[in-house]
Amino acid sequence: MNLETISTTRSHGGTQGVYSHVSKETGTDMTFAVFVPNHAPGEKLPALWYLSGLTCTHANVMEKGEYRAACAQHGIIFVAPDTSPRGDKVPDADDEYDFGKGAGFYVDAIEEPWSNNYRMRSYIERELPEILAAEFPADMQRQAITGHSMGGHGALTIGLRGGGRFRSISAFSPIVAPSQVPWGEKALGRYLGDDREVWREYDAVALIEDGARHSHILVDQGTADNFLEEQLQTHRLAEACEGAGMAAEIRMQDGYDHSYFFISTFMAEHIAWHARHLKSEG
Repeated sequence: MNLETISTTRSHGGTQGVYSHVSKETGTDMTFAVFVPNHAPGEKLPALWYLSGLTCTHANVMEKGEYRAACAQHGIIFVAPDTSPRGDKVPDADDEYDFGKGAGFYVDAIEEPWSNNYRMRSYIERELPEILAAEFPADMQRQAITGHSMGGHGALTIGLRGGGRFRSISAFSPIVAPSQVPWGEKALGRYLGDDREVWREYDAVALIEDGARHSHILVDQGTADNFLEEQLQTHRLAEACEGAGMAAEIRMQDGYDHSYFFISTFMAEHIAWHARHLKSEG
């Protein structure tokens, strides 16, 4: 395992680390953050994955997400990957914040020139979990996933496709139906091509319409979010869940925007909610 430790810092009775490795999936160096609470020798802890949004790296939630106290309290490892491949040789759209580096959309691209490096789905679903299992005290039978905006889209789609990998799924301000909004149409069209049927496995609403189910979903969305009406369209997820007869807790939070002020306000509540499912015997 070619894991390099970039930094470790003590916080809330645990260790916040930043790590790097050469990824087989993306063909680049990838950086990620992991917080590990204090634990007994040999003890395995449940893991909560956090997927970040457009323009972000692992550092945004690490610096502004305010998750460590809650993770230490509940004994949960917190894993924060990057959002896309990085490096001088990785293709990019320099003048577009919503495409290219920082905007991998958690897909495996099939269109050139993106297909060689933009393989964030396989990175999150296969490669990084193998590293987590090998290098950290993670109980891989007890995983949960959350994320923000583009990362909320990633959490919902990876969670719904997960086949039981994740005991619970939550999201902050997610893009719930990317195939029906400008951010998603742009990204999915360029990464995956023009066939919208191919897009459906990367769209939470479409996945539910096509039969995907999960018993434990929590979504928080701010009513003052300036992206809500055009890009996020939370109502589409509520309608899909209702149409499928699938219970989901979808909460509109009055006056909150799209920022980490919103995320950090409800982060501890999300972690406690995941902890109940991660520690239950069912």
